[in-house]
Amino acid sequence: MSIEAKEHNGAHFLEINDELTIYTAAMMKQELQDVLSKQDELEISLECVSDIDSAGIQILILLHQQAKKKGKTLRFIKHNRQVIDVLETLNLEALFGDPIVLPAKEF
Repeated sequence: MSIEAKEHNGAHFLEINDELTIYTAAMMKQELQDVLSKQDELEISLECVSDIDSAGIQILILLHQQAKKKGKTLRFIKHNRQVIDVLETLNLEALFGDPIVLPAKEF
């Protein structure tokens, strides 16, 4: 499991460099919740998520709900093709309110 934390201009940024699946869900959930609890504003990059399933989507939904409930700002950024495909399959692409931008090479 690999989550890389960075800070840029006072904003906290996480990059997930692993899968978000049923096999990693419990560990990822706890680590992501711990980081969210310590930050008022957080961006999570989904660019390097190697695989995602409904368990991974549930983690993203949970984080989104917790942030909203606690008045925190949480943004998911740099959605990759795997993440977009699962969100589209589940008809959840608009749930988080984050823009989904496809790289030009995918057109």
